[in-house]
Amino acid sequence: MCGIIGYTGYRPAAPLLLEGLARLEYRGYDSAGVVVQGPDGTLWVRKTPGKVQRLFALLEGGFPTGTCGLGHTRWATHGPPTEPNAHPHWDCSGTVGVVHNGIVENYAPLARELMDRGHTFVSETDTEVIAHLVEEALRSGAPLEETVRRAARHLEGANAIAVLSAREPGKVVAVRTGNAGGVVVGFGEGEMFLASDLLALLPYTRRVAYLAHGEMAVLTPQGATFWDLGGRPLRKEPLLVSYDAAASGKGPYRHFTLKEICEQPEALTSALRGRLRFRPRADVALEGEVGPLVEALPTLTRVVLVGMGTSFHACQVGRIFLERLAHIPAEADNASEFRYRDPVLDPSTLVVAITQSGETADTLGAMAEARRRGARVLALCNVEGSEATRQADAVLYLRAGLEVGVASTKTFLNSLLVLSLLALHLGKARGVLAPEAREEVIQYLIRLPALLGDTIRDAQERCPPLAERFFKHRSFLFLGRGILYPIAMEGALKMKELSYIHAEGYAAGEMKHGPIALLDEEMPVVALLARGPLYQKMLANISEARARGSPVIVLGPHDDEALGNLASFLLPVPAVPEVLTPFVTAAPLQLLAYAVAVRRGCDVDQPRNLAKSVTVE
Repeated sequence: MCGIIGYTGYRPAAPLLLEGLARLEYRGYDSAGVVVQGPDGTLWVRKTPGKVQRLFALLEGGFPTGTCGLGHTRWATHGPPTEPNAHPHWDCSGTVGVVHNGIVENYAPLARELMDRGHTFVSETDTEVIAHLVEEALRSGAPLEETVRRAARHLEGANAIAVLSAREPGKVVAVRTGNAGGVVVGFGEGEMFLASDLLALLPYTRRVAYLAHGEMAVLTPQGATFWDLGGRPLRKEPLLVSYDAAASGKGPYRHFTLKEICEQPEALTSALRGRLRFRPRADVALEGEVGPLVEALPTLTRVVLVGMGTSFHACQVGRIFLERLAHIPAEADNASEFRYRDPVLDPSTLVVAITQSGETADTLGAMAEARRRGARVLALCNVEGSEATRQADAVLYLRAGLEVGVASTKTFLNSLLVLSLLALHLGKARGVLAPEAREEVIQYLIRLPALLGDTIRDAQERCPPLAERFFKHRSFLFLGRGILYPIAMEGALKMKELSYIHAEGYAAGEMKHGPIALLDEEMPVVALLARGPLYQKMLANISEARARGSPVIVLGPHDDEALGNLASFLLPVPAVPEVLTPFVTAAPLQLLAYAVAVRRGCDVDQPRNLAKSVTVE
């Protein structure tokens, strides 16, 4: 989604804004721009379609002077990626500069009204109405924060907005309405920062505050004040965040995506830390984190998991965890569909929302609908202080660390781990999972980081030759059964996201109901195999694919010698209990997609048309 960076203080603003935009590139965008306020208040604007590097090139003749400004990277919603449509936008007089994430849903009638009153529009965007609304309010002589507040009251939809005015040098006003992208305020000494993402602020400060729906921040070099849209002051104490700016560097890795795949053993360890106890025997310890829900857990009759994209696939795995380990009816639903199907919910239903960013608009909407219907809501999230963590009754943090690559990798595995811990905890609370059974699963969870480290190292050697063999193919079919069916869908998603190759994930039992018609020597099949009741059936599916000429890449237990004869190519994985096979199969699929994407010359960290956090519907 779009990125925002803002600054007011004593440093030259332009270089800082450009550096911030470069750190926000991973969110995905198609144009970029900055507005800098000169010492006399005059607004200086440069913007362009394309990458931030192009914006750097435009400024080679010299940065504008000024110590206050805003920057923006945009994904087009209204109007194509052109210079007029890029942010920042301004009013008729050129005294108001605006950057914006989200969608002004009622922009068309607002634009008509403003044009009827004499305003001239130069872009095709919804954002420009904000600048003209602020312009009108400024005619009353009110301070900038009051004019932004008035303008915000006219807007429908989820929006994050930052504004400055030539009339009030050194002041930046930001407002958030609905479930738009995040707004983070950073506190410095004699300077203040603003961003849509914590990553942009880390080199400068770790003291931050987040804006919630209906809140406004007014920044000057001396500090920040916070208000609601009714004009009432708010008290916000800065949080000290734990992220380290060094964590955002690639280190020895070619891409952030590869770095984050290889960080998964460490990320799993972080997610386990403090959530297990070992006396008198191994057990889960989530009581402190699910606090408000502790008393309700034994009375739950149903769990609904909601998420989007990779998080939705985590939901599908989590459903199986909950049914097997907690013996509770569970279902997984696409968050964008959930709230529009009139879901039946009550206080005995737990809705688990999975969102790595905590800002995904559809997931936030699903959470709001669940609460409106009386359900209890638990969020699984990677970002402290995000909107999802504020909406939920309780939060289980993923603890995956900073994830820069657009395609989720370590946040996916950490989602699975936290879901397995939740299922173990719920099974204990409901009295349906014996201590011995819990302990057996926990002992494997403890071993997972080491097992996964070995798996990743092996797959890193095996995947580049596979990429060389298959990078020219136009389609892949991923097959799995049982708990590996959602992993097949996730593997297909990674192949699509990273390499731009069409791929589909199917339940292998569905193969004869249509997909088998596609099989020939030009259709590679990736088959996921786990020991269990479906093992022989999956072997039969592999044989059927081979019989029709499809080359088959098999991910299966490393100690099964028969697979070497059955598979065209083998990616061996550790032999673990079936319920834990998603952990050891997901990473090789990530590395396969990564290797194919690199061989095809794709932009691995910033795949085309994708954004890290989808903050509009």
